[in-house]
Amino acid sequence: MDAHPRDDGRAAAQQRFLSLFLRSEREVFRYVAALVPNVADAEDIVQQTALSLWEKFDDYDPALPFTPWACRFALNKARQWIDRRHRWKALLDAGLAEELALRHEQLQPELEARFRRLEGCLARLPDDQRALVEGYYYRREEIPRLAEQSGRSVTATYKSLQRIRHALQECIERAPSTGGASA
Repeated sequence: MDAHPRDDGRAAAQQRFLSLFLRSEREVFRYVAALVPNVADAEDIVQQTALSLWEKFDDYDPALPFTPWACRFALNKARQWIDRRHRWKALLDAGLAEELALRHEQLQPELEARFRRLEGCLARLPDDQRALVEGYYYRREEIPRLAEQSGRSVTATYKSLQRIRHALQECIERAPSTGGASA
């Protein structure tokens, strides 16, 4: 059975969208998390943003960076969330959301460079340290579970994470701003 050309084009667009969105998702989440006080709400807003981005993906100009485009959608979704929760309406009236959006846009090049340096620094970590970081920050596993998996105490796991964060911070600060990483 042959697939329709339209289906092939849609599948390619979906792959392109997923690739772009997954690379930007953490940045979009951080952006939203700065606008709303609750992590669960921020996650919901990011999911809503992803749906809106997919619906409007045909309008995306691939010559422009994806993350700022996605953050504009996220800002709109956050505004909607805030409007539904009147206690946060004052933030919009005071222009804080717009100010944060402007500041985020201004800082975007430096943030992207730091994230590239962080990726390089993470790649240089020993496997057990990288697994701990990925478990805690990317999979959001709890410390007791990570301690059990690594055969360490909870206290030792907290201390390991603290040392790793410190080492990563130093690595990022020492890395050349061109995106390389030194360990």
